[in-house]
This record gives sequence, C-alpha cells and structure tokens, in this order.
Amino acid sequence: MEDQAVCCYRHPQRETGISCVRCERPICPECMISASVGFQCPECVRGGGQGSSAGPAPAGHAVRDARPRTIAGGALTSDPRLLTKILIGINLAVWFMALAVGDHFVNALDLVGRVYDPGTNSLVGVAEGQWYRLLTSVFLHQQPIHIAFNMLSLWWLGGPLEAALGRARYLTVYLLAGLGGSALSYLLAAQNQPSLGASGAIFGLLGATAVLMRRLRYDMRPVIALLVLNLLFTFTWANISWQAHVGGLVVGTVVAYGMVHAPREKRALVQQGTCVLALLVIVAMVWVRTMELTG
Repeated sequence: MEDQAVCCYRHPQRETGISCVRCERPICPECMISASVGFQCPECVRGGGQGSSAGPAPAGHAVRDARPRTIAGGALTSDPRLLTKILIGINLAVWFMALAVGDHFVNALDLVGRVYDPGTNSLVGVAEGQWYRLLTSVFLHQQPIHIAFNMLSLWWLGGPLEAALGRARYLTVYLLAGLGGSALSYLLAAQNQPSLGASGAIFGLLGATAVLMRRLRYDMRPVIALLVLNLLFTFTWANISWQAHVGGLVVGTVVAYGMVHAPREKRALVQQGTCVLALLVIVAMVWVRTMELTG
C-alpha cells in the first residue's frame, strides 16, 4: 500500500518530498529557501531555526545531519540540470563525430537487427552479437532537425525530472527508456531496417513527466495534449520508428511510476525491483528476436 502523501505544512494541498533542514517540516517549492545545505522554511529563516507556532523543531537534529530528499527519495543538488546538460553534450559530441567521420561511423553504431555489410563482407547487427547497438543508437543522430528537436525536448523535460527524481533515478529512467525503445524496435521492425536517435528515451521522459504530475496532483491537460500530439506525429509522419517511441514511453512510464509511488519504508526495494523487472523484459524481447533471426 502506498504511504500517505506528505504535504507542505503551509500549503496542505501541495504534495512534496522536500523538508526544511532545520525543523524538518515538509515544504513545497514556493516555500523553500536555499541554504548552505539544502533548503529552509520561511519561519526558520526568520527565526534563526527555532521553529514557529506551526510546530516545534525536532530535537537532536543538526543541520549537517539532515538529508533533504526529492519525492522519489533522491538527494537534492545545487545544479538540478547537471545530468541533462551532460546527456545533451554527449548527444551533440556523437552528432559532430558522425558529421566528421561519415556513414561508416553511423553504420557501425545504429540499431539494425541483421543485415549484410558489403564493407566487411559479413553479417552485422544485434542478432550477430553486437548488443551495444541497442544503446549506442540512442545517442546517434544524423539530420540537424532530428537532433535539434530531441535536444530541445530533453532540455524541457529533463531538467524538471532530474530535479524531482534525483540524478541516479533520472538517469535510470532515461537509459531504460532508451533501451526499451531499442528493444521493441529490434523485436518488431524489419531486420534490415536501421534506426537511431534519442526519441525513445525522450518519450520515456514524457511518460515519466505525466506520472510525476499526476502524483503531485498538477493539471494533467498540458502533458496529455503534448503526449497525444507526439503520438500523432509518430504514427502519421514517414520514416519514424513508432516502435522506439512506444517502447520508450511504456518503459519510462512504468519505471517512473515505481519510483514516485514506492512506499517510503520500502522505497529502495520497490524502485530497484521495478528497474530490474523492466530490464528483464527488455532482455527477454532481445532474446526472443535473436532466436527468431538466428534459429
């Protein structure tokens, strides 16, 4: 059973995973004030950490021992967009490398099931043991409009999610969603159909955003409209791997749900179990398709 929602003591209708480092009362983003370590509530800032009529500060808790956490249990950081910036940097670096080296670089890293490569006079692809293509293809782009759209989406969606989930959980959602998109594409697409791009991971972040907004009881209409619009493009535009988009969306949604709805007393167990289960499903899809192509 899910643990009872924790709400801001000044705004009882707002759920939060952040607490004042002095009095440890839950505070929402509107109430939290940056401190040298974590965040403080307005009363502690004004009263020097002595608390207020809303409730006394718990005894025996030094500021250095407080561990402010996100709603998913992640540690708060001074730069909540650091990993998002790094991911964007990696994608851009790989893109520039592809521009410099050319098709040989792209053909060596894109996602393809099994195809004959005249350059090496051999069969290549995931079915031939090149499992790394499931991940490298997630960071690979060719067309400027493709990487521009994906990186803008990553910036818009990634920053708030990284702040809400914490770095480790955010990166886990991103990578598992990317692998989920690759796995479903490998399973359902033609074996000689190459695909690449971070779209599967981006769709995973979109699904995670929807889960988080529902958990925090925010207005769901904007994210639902964005999701419907992106799915419309997915199934109507040519040369789009709908399998990667759907696979990433499903995995990102499921993993994020396990992270933000995990009961506090069993948070680590539920979160890790959800991630392991998602990874096992991904491995199973890859195994089934590999047996089909090589059996």
